[in-house]
Amino acid sequence: MSSTNFYQRPAALNRKHHRNLKLDTGKSNFLFAAHTNSLLLASTELIDAAASYPLVFVGNDGGPYTLAAMVGLNNAENLFVDAAGKWDAGSYVPAFVRRYPFVLSGGGGDGEPEMTVCIDEAFAGLNEAAGQPLFDTQGKETPLLAAAIDFLQHFHAEMLNTNAFAERLSTLGLLTARSFEVLRNGNKLVVEGVVIIDAEKLATLDDATVLAMVRSGDMALAHAHLLSLKQIPHLAVRMEERHSPAS
Repeated sequence: MSSTNFYQRPAALNRKHHRNLKLDTGKSNFLFAAHTNSLLLASTELIDAAASYPLVFVGNDGGPYTLAAMVGLNNAENLFVDAAGKWDAGSYVPAFVRRYPFVLSGGGGDGEPEMTVCIDEAFAGLNEAAGQPLFDTQGKETPLLAAAIDFLQHFHAEMLNTNAFAERLSTLGLLTARSFEVLRNGNKLVVEGVVIIDAEKLATLDDATVLAMVRSGDMALAHAHLLSLKQIPHLAVRMEERHSPAS
């Protein structure tokens, strides 16, 4: 599993340097996300995303872990973005993608530097001629930029909550690496090393832990995650259709 960095030329947003910059949303598409097979996901998105993607946990062996949506089975291939840059109609678009071309960089935790708002200067929709300005004539943030920054900050906070959610599951010993086999037209596809919740261990938790998970919302998220794994065969169908000679 890998999560691609979409940002080719990220630069700290600068009131002076980018004062005349405009965002032309008419040139927006999702081609920037076409070459990844997984996307980081906030736990608040889990239930919505579970209807579209297999959701798994990613991180170093033994943790820490966070959450990701599988959007492809091959490296550098997103099966939900077509050649024109359109996202599959009806499929949930993760916030990790929707924040582009903006991103927060830096720490933000205790003893770490403050987060910096950055923008991908390689994005085709950025220019000084057409679109909505990022700064007004006084150099202040426009409503467009203010909304983008608010979105970034909210997403960052939700990802910290997601990391804490994954840590709680890991502490309970619920996360485990598994492999999946998918049969398509007599061919076997093996998805290896996917970290998921162990459903059997989840079912044997003591009553007090179960109650705590129910009340915190963790149990609903855990079950949504397990249900999302039913999407793995659907992902294989997508891959087969994309690489079919008739497609």
